[in-house]
Amino acid sequence: MSAVRLKGRQRRHYRVRRKVRGSTERPRLAVFRSNRYIYAQVIDDDAGRTVAAASSQEAALRGRRLTKETAAEVGKLVAARAKEAGIGRVIFDRGGYTYHGRIKSLADGAREEGLEF
Repeated sequence: MSAVRLKGRQRRHYRVRRKVRGSTERPRLAVFRSNRYIYAQVIDDDAGRTVAAASSQEAALRGRRLTKETAAEVGKLVAARAKEAGIGRVIFDRGGYTYHGRIKSLADGAREEGLEF
């Protein structure tokens, strides 16, 4: 990613983060997307800890290309882990990315698994 595009995404992410803050009752579902992988974390900003996480580098998903289907699987995986930790509702943090394509697929996969946002 070029320096200009990275700076633009970081600027958008900071703008989103001014408004989006996860709490103990409703943590933040943060997404990071690279060209090869996608990562999702459920973060409790009050305690400063990650409650659940999943990525396309997991053993079950390793070796697959990053497509919308792979992103949806990551969303389902992070939602299942959040449910195990007792989290049912989250705030979605798209990380400065457009809510489209793989980011939207991850969100839809998490919703399918029962996570509310």
